[in-house]
Amino acid sequence: MGASLLAIATQLMVISIIIASIILFIGIGVLVLLHICIVGKAFRRGLNTISQGEELKNEGNNGLSPDDLEKLPCYDFDGGEKDCAVCLESFRNGEKCRLLPTCRHSFHAQCVDYWLVKTPICPICRTRACEKEGGQKRLEDGAVVIGFQVSS
Repeated sequence: MGASLLAIATQLMVISIIIASIILFIGIGVLVLLHICIVGKAFRRGLNTISQGEELKNEGNNGLSPDDLEKLPCYDFDGGEKDCAVCLESFRNGEKCRLLPTCRHSFHAQCVDYWLVKTPICPICRTRACEKEGGQKRLEDGAVVIGFQVSS
């Protein structure tokens, strides 16, 4: 009776080990299949992004040129509590800042220049930072900025 009980217990352990191994390999197979699907989808998305980026390069850059950036007013920050909406850091005395003439928002010059090279709109209010020369805009304080058009 003891030998037959030991044989049954051994058979149960072997069957349990075989079933656990099969479940383990099925689980690993499912994970590998999911990984292949996710990587394949990301790879296809990456190729689409690259091809769209090439199309944009062919159409030309939508951001401001270095000449347009130089035309925007630049000043050294002098006191007060203000944060740059691009990098989210506070202005410090003496830092170079740039004022967008159409909306009068200020940013660190380096931050907003990097932004404006990619897209010619204000990061805060989404108005155009610089339009074709020849137009003018009347600001809230009554001053007129010449050389910029009001964007719609």
